[in-house]
Parts: sequence; structure tokens; C-alpha cells
Amino acid sequence: MKLKGKRALVTGSASGIGRSIAHLFAAEGAEVILLDLRLDVARAAADEIAKATSAKCHAVAADVADEASVHAAFEQSGDIDILVNSAGIAHIGTVSNTTADDFDRLYRVNVRGTYLCMQAAVRKMEPRGKGVILNLASIAATSALKDRFAYSMTKGAVLSMTLSAAKDCLHMGLRINCVSPARVHTPFVDGFLAKNYPGREAEMMKALAASQPIGRMGTPDEIAKLALFLCSDDASFITGTDMLIDGGFTNLR
Repeated sequence: MKLKGKRALVTGSASGIGRSIAHLFAAEGAEVILLDLRLDVARAAADEIAKATSAKCHAVAADVADEASVHAAFEQSGDIDILVNSAGIAHIGTVSNTTADDFDRLYRVNVRGTYLCMQAAVRKMEPRGKGVILNLASIAATSALKDRFAYSMTKGAVLSMTLSAAKDCLHMGLRINCVSPARVHTPFVDGFLAKNYPGREAEMMKALAASQPIGRMGTPDEIAKLALFLCSDDASFITGTDMLIDGGFTNLR
């Protein structure tokens, strides 16, 4: 029960990595607020997690890219001890074929959304003199990935914002870190392969797995376990850090 007595808000928590984080935090004793774009899917996820863990779980709807929506969601959520920024979207494209609209769409969710939620959380945490924020960055922030121009831009920004905020919030008693996964097998990956490589899903899955020296993609549960450590008191001496969880992608290729 590493998070007993804590209240955690997890964005993008209706599916994928965010949902795994919300589930594990609840299992470890936290009261969890699941924030997602659609209230119905957030509520369904919250109900399932509450039933499985016997924890208190709440669903809140918000568009993380909209300032008023984020403000209302955080007001509704009350005091929080932990924020995990997991909401994000992906994009395939190079500098030459990424449209300005796609660039702006990625920026609004992945960068502006992370900023707005961090800002709202810091304003709640500062008067209490404690709190933890964890952002989901990516190996794309520091490694050259083919066809990930706009996505890499956003994750580089998430990393930089994490370091800057961690420095600014030291005197408040806040810890702010980020994690940088390599490829993680989520429903998004299955949907992407089905859409772009019909009939070749198994072949492409092997190629994606092979890009990590460890020989496979990560799982949402593995990311959640690292998030649990960084958001718990076990990591009380860690702030301003980007933690790789990449199957050796960065250093062993």
C-alpha cells in the first residue's frame, strides 16, 4: 500500500498506459481521479478499477488542451497529492509532410495539455507544501526516430518543461519527474497496424518488437510500476529526472 492516504489524478486514464497507472495506484491504496476527454469512458474505467481494487475512484471529463476545461476539472477534483500526465496523441510524419494543422493538434494535446495540467496541479499543491507530478515523455525526446517529427517535438517539450518546473518548484516541496518509454504495446499499436498494414500485422509487430534490444515492446503495467515508484515516498530523493524505460533502446543499440 505505497500510496495509502494519497489522492492521485491521472490524465488520459480511460485506456492504455494511463489506465494501467490508475489501476495500480488504486491497488496501492490511492484514491484515484480518472480524467479523460469523454466522461462515459472515464466513468466505465473508474467503475471497473473500483470494483477490482475496492478503492475510491472518480471520473472527470476534460479537454486537456482547453484552459477553462482543465480549470473546472481540477476544481471538481479537490486537493490532490499526485498528478500523472498521461494524456497524449501520436502522429506519423516527417518535417516535409507534416501539415501545420497536425503540428498544432499534437502541440495542443501533448504540450499545452501537459502545461495546463501541471499549472493547475502546482497551484493546488503549493499551499500544502507537498506534491508529486509525473509526466509521460518518450525516447523520442532525446533519440532520432524516423517519421515522428511532430511527436518528437512534443515529447522534447515535455522533457524540458519537466526539468524547468522541477527547478522552479523545489522551494515548494514538490517533486517533478518524467519517464521516457520506448515502444509500449497498447491498443493504439494494434489499431495502427490494422489500419496501415492490413494482413501484415504479425510481421510489423515483430519489427516493432525487434527495435528494442531486449527483443520486445514494453507493457503498460511495466510503465505503471515505474510510475508507482516515482510517485511514492520511496522516490523521495528523486526530482528533475527523466527515467528511461526503453528495453535498452537508448544505450544498447
